[in-house]
Amino acid sequence: MKLLHISDLHIGKRVNAFSMIEDQKYILRQILAIADSQQADGVMIAGDIYDKPVPSAEAVQLFDWFLTELADRGKQVYAVSGNHDSAERIAFGAQLMSGRGVYVSPVYQGETAMLTVHDAYGELCIYLLPFIKPAVVRHAMEDAPGMEGKALPESYQDAVALAVERMEVDRSRRNILIAHQFVTGAGRCDSEDVSVGGVDNVDADLFDAFDYVALGHIHSPQHMKRETVRYCGTPLKYSFSEAEQEKSVTVVELGEKGRIEITAVPLVPLHDLRRIRGTYLEVTARDFYRDMDTEDYVQITLTDEEDIPDGMEKLRIIYPNLMRLEYDNSRTRQNRLIERTEEIEQKSELELFAEFYELQNNQPMSDEQAAFVARLIEECR
Repeated sequence: MKLLHISDLHIGKRVNAFSMIEDQKYILRQILAIADSQQADGVMIAGDIYDKPVPSAEAVQLFDWFLTELADRGKQVYAVSGNHDSAERIAFGAQLMSGRGVYVSPVYQGETAMLTVHDAYGELCIYLLPFIKPAVVRHAMEDAPGMEGKALPESYQDAVALAVERMEVDRSRRNILIAHQFVTGAGRCDSEDVSVGGVDNVDADLFDAFDYVALGHIHSPQHMKRETVRYCGTPLKYSFSEAEQEKSVTVVELGEKGRIEITAVPLVPLHDLRRIRGTYLEVTARDFYRDMDTEDYVQITLTDEEDIPDGMEKLRIIYPNLMRLEYDNSRTRQNRLIERTEEIEQKSELELFAEFYELQNNQPMSDEQAAFVARLIEECR
C-alpha cells in the first residue's frame, strides 16, 4: 500500500495581502502528477484544508476539483479537519463522497472513524481523528457509555489520550492515524497559530499503537520521537520564516507489519518565497537580479541608513511580487532594542525564565518545573 501524506493546504489563504489561490492550483496539479507517477493508492490529508472556517467560493471550488481529480484517477482520499476548518463543513456530504472513495472525518462525537482497507499484506486500519479540543471531547463524553465516574479531560493531552483509548486499537494489525494536533517539541513557523504557554501540546507517546501517524498543524516537515510519527509540512511557503525550507510530499509505502518506507518528493512552486538583503543600489543593480526570478514573492531588507522615498513602489518595478519591505540600520536596531527592553521590563522573572527554558529545550516547562523555579526565585529574593 502506497499513500501520499499532505496537510495544511490552507486553500484560500492570503499572504501579506497576496492571494495564494493560483499558486495553490499550481501545486495541487503537481501533487496529482506525483500521485500518478508514484502509483499511489491514496492520499492522506491531515487537516487545515481551508484557511478559514467559512472558506471563499473559489477555495471550495478548488478543493472540489482536487477531490474529483483524485477520485477520477481511482485514488482513495482520507481527510480530517484541522483547527482552521469548520468540522461540520468539512464533513458535509461525507456519506455521499465515500461512494467515490473520498473519506472525510465526521464531527467528533466520542468515536473516531476507522476504515479497513486490504492489500497483499492483509488488513490496514486507517483512523480519521479531526482536530479536537478538550471542550469538544468533554461535550462528547458527558453521557458516553463507560464514562460513568471517570474524570472528563481538561487538557489537550488528556483529550487526545482519551480519544485514542476509545479507538481500542488492535496492535497486531497495521494501523495508521491521521490527526491534526501539536506534538510537544515540534518546530514552528510564523504562519502557524500559536497557543500561549503551549497548552495545546500532546506527547508523541500517545501514538505508540500506530505504525504510522500522518500529522498536520505544523508547517515544517519533521518527525517526532520516531520516523513514523511525522509532519509533512505545507505544500507552499506561507511565511518568510519558511524561506529556506524545501517543501515536499511525503510518500509512505507500507509492507508487512513493521516495514514502512518513507520518502519525500520535492515540490516546485509557481512563485518561490525568498528574502533579499542589501542597499537600495545593490538590489536594483541589474547584475544583482539578472539570474533571479523576479516574479518570486520576496521580502527585501534594505541596509541604507536613510529610508528610500516611495521605496515599495520603486522596488516593485523590478520585483512586482514584493510582499514586505524592511530596513536594518542603526535607527531600526535601536528601536528594536528599546521595544525589547520595554517588553522585558513588563515581564516577571518566572515568565522570562520560562521563555529561556522553551528556547533552549524546544518545549515549555511542566507545571512541576514551573513551581520549582517559582520557589527558587522566591528564595533568591
